[in-house]
Formats: sequence, C-alpha cells, structure tokens
Amino acid sequence: MERVADVADDVESVVGQYRGFARHYAAGSSPSYARIASALAQDRRVLDLVMGLPAGNKRQPNLLLGAVRFLGGPVGDWPEFRAWLVEHWARVERVVLERATQTNEVRRCATLLPVLAALPGPLALVEVGASAGLCLYPDRYRYSYDGGAPVGPVDGAAVLECATRGPVPVPDRVPQVVWRAGIDLNPLDVADGEDVRWLESLIWPGPQEAVRRERLRAAARVVAEDPPWLVAGDLVERLAGVVAAAPEEATVVVFHSAVLPYVPRAGVDAFVEVVRGVRGHWVSNEGWRVFPDWERARPGVSGRFTLALDGRVVAYTGEHGQSVSWVG
Repeated sequence: MERVADVADDVESVVGQYRGFARHYAAGSSPSYARIASALAQDRRVLDLVMGLPAGNKRQPNLLLGAVRFLGGPVGDWPEFRAWLVEHWARVERVVLERATQTNEVRRCATLLPVLAALPGPLALVEVGASAGLCLYPDRYRYSYDGGAPVGPVDGAAVLECATRGPVPVPDRVPQVVWRAGIDLNPLDVADGEDVRWLESLIWPGPQEAVRRERLRAAARVVAEDPPWLVAGDLVERLAGVVAAAPEEATVVVFHSAVLPYVPRAGVDAFVEVVRGVRGHWVSNEGWRVFPDWERARPGVSGRFTLALDGRVVAYTGEHGQSVSWVG
C-alpha cells in the first residue's frame, strides 16, 4: 500500500510541475509550450512514459521539450506533439538520459551587469552551472537599457536589450574581466555542432525564438574565439579549487543563474556554505523559492528571478534577461 501511495505522490508532483511550468513560465513566453505542458499534465498515457524516466530532473518539462525539438519533433500543438512523442519515445528517452537542461541565455548578462560593473575591478568570474560558458563574457557584449544608446565595446558581438524599473544603476561601461572559469557537471563545447544544436533546442518556440537563436549563435562565436576554462564536476566539490586558481589581484565573483533548482536541497545548502567561505563576492540570480527566507526574496510576479549580491536581494529580473526591477 505504501508503494502505491508513493507512486501516486510522484505522479502528482510531475503533474504539478508541468502545470506550474505552463502557468508561471511558458504562458507569457511560449504559448505552444504552455498548451503542451497543460495537456500533458492531464494525459495518463504520456504521464506514464514520463514516470518511467529517473525521478528528479530527468522528468523536467524543459528537458523533455528540448529533446523533442532536438530530434525534429513538432512542438506547435498538443495532438501532433503527443502522437509524435508516443511513436518516437525510445529516441526521446535516449536524448533525455544523455543530455541535461543547460540553457545559456546570454541576455541575462544585461541583468547581471549593474551588479558586476559596481564591483571593484578587475574581475575574475566563476560561473556555477556554466553550460557552454556564454554568460562568462559580460565584457564582450553591448547593452541597451530602455532603448538607450548601447554600452559596451563597439565591436561587441550582440546588443542585449533590457527594460528597467526603479533606480537601476545602469553602468556607462562594462567591467574589466581578466580571468573567467566555469563549473558544470557536463560542460558544453561551442566548437561541437551537436552541443550548439542542443542549446538551440532548449530555446522556447515563440515570438522571441529567432532573436534568441541569433543571440546564442553570436555569443557562441565570441566564446569560440577565446574559450574559457570549463571544469567538469560537482559545484560543491570543485568551487573552492577553481576560486583558488583565480589571480590574486582580481576581485573574484562567483555567480549563477537558473541553476540551483536542479540541485537537491542538501546540495544547495552545501554550496552556500562553500561559496560563503571563498574570497570575493557571490551573485545569485534564481527563482525566489531557492532562497525563500531571504528578505524581499519573493518578487510578487510570476516568472521573475531574484537577484542578490552576497545574499542581499537587490533586484528582480526577467527569466530571460529581458527586464530588471531594482530594490537594493
């Protein structure tokens, strides 16, 4: 009887995950993903397939939807998606087991820049959950806040547009970055066409799809010209060693964005202990539920992230870097 109850609890958890994804995230950015996720949460046949995947992140909406896109499946409407998914489940399952959700939304650099530019330079950046390392180059992109004149190098690979609200300390220049490194369980390589195609598959279909894809490709070209040091391994186990390798004359900044929800709670707690023990600053850009006890952690608007410097909330940001609302 207990095993039956456990299975029921697991199914309800997955149902809640897909409904929450549809309602709080996809609805405003990707209507087709919202429709598919909502319908999937009500379809017992497809739920049984998802429940056959390992518990945890392998059942996550972004990963499943990205795998279908990676294989060329339809993601426009539920009937076509469902039929294709059931027919090609073995192929989808293989991709889900081999890959992980590793989005690299470079536009998030626009929401990180006001914090990074205010820190004493030069900077040594360490990104946790770096994927291919595209967000390790905030000094190589150009930024336009509220449609204003771009800030950043004239030859910047992309212009990252961001709307502001409140007294955002919009910088007039990008920070000087002299060293950059990333940590990821499975770092992606922008020189590998399949890895780049996987990153593109994780872009949600919708009004901004083409723009996001071109932005990703432009950022990938920047990284390919000057690859960062990407370390494969657990964020808790590798962080102290990576920070120790940073140049002494630089201000170390450990940062992460949309990463910790994929880490078990015990791992998050262990990470906090480690990151508070290394030199430099800590910049967190995550959904508020990661650190719900922080003062002003909850943004009050679905789909917003909470941006914090050294554990102090300073702003709420759009999940794709499209906006920043300052409170710090």
